Amino acid sequence: MNDKTTHFGFKQVATQDKEGLVGQVFTSVANKYDLMNDLMSGGVHRLWKRHFVGTSGIHEGDQVLDLAGGTGDIAALLMPLIGPNGHVIIGDINQAMLDVGQDRMIDAGFFGRFTCQQMNAEQLPLADNSIDAITMAFGLRNVTNKQQALNEMHRVLKPGGKALVLEFSKVNNTVLKQLYQFYSFKVLPEIGRLVANDRDSYQYLVESIEQHPDQDTLQGMFEAAGLEMCSHENLSGGIVAIHKGYKL
Repeated sequence: MNDKTTHFGFKQVATQDKEGLVGQVFTSVANKYDLMNDLMSGGVHRLWKRHFVGTSGIHEGDQVLDLAGGTGDIAALLMPLIGPNGHVIIGDINQAMLDVGQDRMIDAGFFGRFTCQQMNAEQLPLADNSIDAITMAFGLRNVTNKQQALNEMHRVLKPGGKALVLEFSKVNNTVLKQLYQFYSFKVLPEIGRLVANDRDSYQYLVESIEQHPDQDTLQGMFEAAGLEMCSHENLSGGIVAIHKGYKL
């Protein structure tokens, strides 16, 4: 990989083309995205997300940006924390995902407490020092320039604000890692083919997990963005990890 090329799963593609290719994947899977997450993880992704939000330290009245928040599942979990005076901006690069999320949030009775906005994590259309907290669940690995996205998070956070990323990571047990990789590469794409009629998109999603930085590398990227008091917490043996950093 160099400045002109990057990875799209295990393929090398022109850097300028990755955003469009990722967009095609999520447009394809939008309507079945949450169902597929339930099937692929046995529902465990919901426990990961509840723990992610429950340990976020987000408070009543906070202004929160939920990046890659498309289908609204994280935003819905944030509603009891921020209360009637808080607000969530659901930001996603993919309009099809945002459409799903907006309908679900309105149906859940959250009208007026959130906004949906199409945006690129590498160029956030928000003012400096304007957001109390940023959440991003299972989206950072799809960003072309992850360091730039983290830099942008730091820019828009208020002093004292926090960035929180939940993402697939590196399993730290040899036996579990072998089982996990077999399941990921042999089983998950077939579930995608059978349920969503889209094996290729789920093959990409599996490969994107393998290409994502490990826990220590990503924590170093948080620090390089200017975030401080950075830490990570492994869940399910490192299948996923929660990363936190603060703007001081």
